Amino acid sequence: MESFESYSPQRRLSRFYLLGLLIIFTAVWFSNIEYRKLVRPDEGRYAEIGREMAQSGDWITPRLNGLKYFEKPPLQYWATAAAFRFFGDSHWGARWWPATTTFACVLLMFWAARRLYGDEDIALSAAATLGGCTGFVINSHINTLDGGLAAFLTLALLGFLLAQHPGATRKENRNWMLVVWAALALAVLSKGLIGVVLPGAVLTLYLLIERDWPMLARLHFGKGLALFLLIAAPWFIAVSLTNDEFARFFFIHEHFERFLTKVHRRGGAWYYFIPILLFGSMPWLPFIAVRLRNGWQRDHSVAHPLMGEGGVAKALQPLRLLLLWTGFIFLFFSVSSSKLPSYILPVFPALALFAAVEMQRVTPELLSRLAWGLAAVGSGLLLIVIIGGERIASEFSKDSSPFEIVRNYVPWIQASVFSFTVGAIAAAWLFRRYARSTAIVALAFGSLIAGILAMDGHDELSRLSSTYHIVRDIEATQGPFDRSLPFYSIQMHDQTLPFYLKRPVTLVQYTDEFALGLNAEPEKGIAQVEDWKPRWIALERGYAIMNPANYERFTAEGLPMRILARDPRRVIVSRQ
Repeated sequence: MESFESYSPQRRLSRFYLLGLLIIFTAVWFSNIEYRKLVRPDEGRYAEIGREMAQSGDWITPRLNGLKYFEKPPLQYWATAAAFRFFGDSHWGARWWPATTTFACVLLMFWAARRLYGDEDIALSAAATLGGCTGFVINSHINTLDGGLAAFLTLALLGFLLAQHPGATRKENRNWMLVVWAALALAVLSKGLIGVVLPGAVLTLYLLIERDWPMLARLHFGKGLALFLLIAAPWFIAVSLTNDEFARFFFIHEHFERFLTKVHRRGGAWYYFIPILLFGSMPWLPFIAVRLRNGWQRDHSVAHPLMGEGGVAKALQPLRLLLLWTGFIFLFFSVSSSKLPSYILPVFPALALFAAVEMQRVTPELLSRLAWGLAAVGSGLLLIVIIGGERIASEFSKDSSPFEIVRNYVPWIQASVFSFTVGAIAAAWLFRRYARSTAIVALAFGSLIAGILAMDGHDELSRLSSTYHIVRDIEATQGPFDRSLPFYSIQMHDQTLPFYLKRPVTLVQYTDEFALGLNAEPEKGIAQVEDWKPRWIALERGYAIMNPANYERFTAEGLPMRILARDPRRVIVSRQ
């Protein structure tokens, strides 16, 4: 297996060619972050925390629906609040942080791969592979905290490879390791201790397997830990001094109890992440699969410049480290009692770099055959969704997801599969003509556009997954909501509602993730529906949202209410 040093600089790609690709990629990547309505629960939740932070000016204590909310650290809340302060509340402002940090991650992949391998074809392939990786594309365009976390963990991973590169000088080793420590601090501020636990465990495994003990001296623990604490510690200290309940809730409940118990009711079978990993790795899965064994093979030992004269150290095993990174993160979340699809997002940059390097070592004929296989799968899926799209939509339809709405998603899925298939056919043709990096770019763009189209199409379901339409429909016919009047959320909470109302709502017999906040400020909620009913009857004016079943029950009981609007999942009423 070739070492880092076995890659000699190859042809330099045209600056105009790279600039053109960057412009197109940028336009496609950011094309839909304003277009789509916020989806419950995560997108509404993280947009609303940022909105309330921008409105209150309290940058220490995050609040959701007016209640203290300590489930996650504040870095993304700060970024979102800053965007809202400068540009106003918008879907763009809500999603800019995950979209921009992951976009920067793709650019970083190009730059880092070029420095590591001295070959712009490998660099372009690495960036294209990441930019067209299905799991990375989809999760980067959804407003969750995992996009920023994945970006900083990728910066740490690539910074570590640059720091430990056999050609790195002492100064480069020190500076890149400081970048690593800073990236870990930002990862912790993005999503908690997971930002340091995952890379720390992977490095420990790598050291145990490779027995490269001299590497410990090249990690710069002293300076690095000081920089880490300088960046990460101030907010944790400030929020703990301001809120006595923070430390126990954040460090015990949100880390150990979340991992070890089903307290968050996000469980899943042991194989939960297998289909997510396989689908998320597309279209590169076949190229990764045929090279896994080769990627694990050990490189030859080389003299490490940091060891001094005559010093010999094991060569850094970059591909083995990438596989360890992927495998550990996958297994870590597989055994966790809390599972969500976006949790394994940090594995996709590692797999993308692995695939890009290994595709340079495969014959064009094999690459072409694999691409033709993807084209055949895409063609088969396209035939299925064209012929049976309506029938498939009917299978997913139910009372809460009417066929008349679900069917509108079908043309978008057809267009998405078509884009993927065209990209695969173009790649297969280009691989045969030895245009390796161009073929990878073609396949990446086909996959990227397919992902964007699928997400844009999901907006056809936004009447089911977002309160945007029901709120706008009421405002169009009844005028703006009076924010001075009470607004009750009965035995439910749609996380997108406060963002579109531009105000919190009063929770009635609903706790879930608001337990800490309601315990701290119980006067902001109503414990039982029976306690709410007399308040509602006594009101002169007010609003409430509930599910259709509760509306029918309350109407039968004779509670005074007038429908302002309803959809298959919600009813908004007024007391007038």
